[in-house]
Amino acid sequence: MGEAPFRVAGSQDAEAVMRLINNAFRAERFFIDEDRVDLEAVRTRMAQGEFLLVEEDGALVGCVYLELRGERGYFGLLAVDRANQRSGLGTRLMKAAEDRARAAGCRFMDLTVVNLRKELPAFYGARGYVESGTEAFPASARAKMPCHLVKMTKVLGD
Repeated sequence: MGEAPFRVAGSQDAEAVMRLINNAFRAERFFIDEDRVDLEAVRTRMAQGEFLLVEEDGALVGCVYLELRGERGYFGLLAVDRANQRSGLGTRLMKAAEDRARAAGCRFMDLTVVNLRKELPAFYGARGYVESGTEAFPASARAKMPCHLVKMTKVLGD
C-alpha cells in the first residue's frame, strides 16, 4: 500500500466507518458477541471528535478516532481492513492522530485497551505508550468473561 493521504470523515462516511471498525474488531469476539460500534455511536463520536480516514481505490481501508480534551488527546477505534493489517497503516494512523493532537496544543495522548487483548499493550508500548491505570469495562457491553480497560498514555513532544 502506498502513502495514501488522510482525510477527516464527514457524515456521509458514517456507515463505512462503522463497517470497517466492526470488521477489524472481530478479533474481540472471543470475549464479546456484539459489534464494536453501531451507527449512532459513530455519529456521536463524529460530533465529539473526528475520524481520520485512509482510502485506497475509493474504498475505506483504515480509520482512527481522535478527540481533543484540553492538553490531552484521546484516540481509539484504530481499525485497518484485514487486507492491509501488518502493513504499517495502523502506526501511520496513530501518528497522524498524535500529530493533529500536538498541533492543537495537546501535551499527552491517551488510549484504552481491554486487558484480554494481550498483544495490544506491547504494540502501543513499542510506540511510546506506557500503562497509566485501569478503569471498568462498560457494563452495557456484556462481556462473556471478566475484563477491564487498561489506560495508556504517551507524552507528545514537539
